[in-house]
Amino acid sequence: MNLYYRMNSESESVFDLIVIGTGSAASAAAHECRSKGWNVAIIDSLPFGGTCALRGCDPKKVLVEAAKIVDSTQRHENKGIVGSQEIHIKWSDLIRFKHTFTKPFPEHRENGYIQAGINVFHGHAKFIGRNNIQVDENNNNDNKKKTTILNSRYILIATGAKPMNLNIPGTKNIITSDDFLEFGEERLPDRIVFVGGGYISFEFAHIAARAGVKKITILHRGKQPLGHFDPDLVNQLIQRSRDIGINVQLGRTVKKIEKLSDCKLLVVHSSSNVSDTSTITTMEGRMISDEQIEEADLVVHGAGRIPNIEGLNLIAGNIEHTDGRGIKVNEYLQSVSNPSVYAAGDVADSGGLQLTPVASYEGVIVANNLINGNNLKSNYAGLPSVVFTIPPLTSVGMQEKEAKHRGLQFRTKYEKTDSWASSKRVGETCSGFKILIEKDTDRILGAHILGPHAEEVINIFSLAIRLGLYAKDLKDPILYSYPTNSSDVVYML
Repeated sequence: MNLYYRMNSESESVFDLIVIGTGSAASAAAHECRSKGWNVAIIDSLPFGGTCALRGCDPKKVLVEAAKIVDSTQRHENKGIVGSQEIHIKWSDLIRFKHTFTKPFPEHRENGYIQAGINVFHGHAKFIGRNNIQVDENNNNDNKKKTTILNSRYILIATGAKPMNLNIPGTKNIITSDDFLEFGEERLPDRIVFVGGGYISFEFAHIAARAGVKKITILHRGKQPLGHFDPDLVNQLIQRSRDIGINVQLGRTVKKIEKLSDCKLLVVHSSSNVSDTSTITTMEGRMISDEQIEEADLVVHGAGRIPNIEGLNLIAGNIEHTDGRGIKVNEYLQSVSNPSVYAAGDVADSGGLQLTPVASYEGVIVANNLINGNNLKSNYAGLPSVVFTIPPLTSVGMQEKEAKHRGLQFRTKYEKTDSWASSKRVGETCSGFKILIEKDTDRILGAHILGPHAEEVINIFSLAIRLGLYAKDLKDPILYSYPTNSSDVVYML
């Protein structure tokens, strides 16, 4: 069905579908539509592959696995393993190993597009009309830019997310998570400050601690970090983080970051409950400064990410959006203001979390709705999320606060499990779970796990919630090999 592809001129083409971005959502939709005979173009100004494969979860997991080896040997000291202090991470070698995953990927992904018959464009895309995209391409031969105009029946925006603007003086002295993953020195510096208490800060702080960094600080402006996770388990993880030398400071707002002449950094922060004057009043009525200073060699942005829509010129495409939440879409992931446009992944205000499985899932939904008409709605029930700290913290379904807000009657089983064999045999002192089960129906409402292999065990509860299984369905011990962490599920219900 090659109805829509034609060359209007040397610099203008018409397609069935234009995809902006080359990550999980973009690839899923592009390949599916192409398999149905559509003429598809795909555009990216960055190396092909998207955040997860190149700058996010996949390369991060390489670093996590190395940190887990160090942590495991330390936990097994005096338990039959000796010489744990001799095991250490050589950071530059670890980054080189990580590159064996990331460096070949852009070419591999681009070749996949080309072999499928998808037209590829390297350059910056922006809307110049409701169905019109201008691509400012980079010519690799002479480094000159070439402008190409693309027109299409449909356009999918899948440009992911980027670090949010911190709006504080000295942000030029902060590196992003992308930069941290590319830090190629022989070793990490002695003092690192993470701004914000989200996934990125906790995961990288745990990696840094096992890589031998002497002083690690997390500055989080709220009272509770990791808001998508159960607060009781988060508190356990905070304590574990502090036990391994991570200084987790809550209720602290970063005011500015100063660079000294010797390239050292000063991070100035104060209480989040204090006014901009950074002063507090004592009981005697005296005004004293609340400002504190952290000295650092490296400051890392871990304060959250926002949809990457800057520069797309969405106004020209009549695409309703907000800077913080992204492109406004309906239940079919279609723009509420321009029916020719769809959005998927981190860039879409769809209600899904900024996770790779969500992006892949939404890319498939968009492809279906483009090919068959809008007949498939998004459904995020049973979506698990993980913080890859050591140990990992996981969650799926409702937290207690949400279940109470919905007026549900449920029972909660919460227990620390450091005395369980699954934790003791690996020397893990930080573990626990919390399961929410509806009283009348025995339906699993939520599951939250902290501990060894929690990132795998949570998938059992994810399947149960997604497929509508009940607690009794999971309580059959014949379902699990023993002794494994999954076999603990029987005792969690």
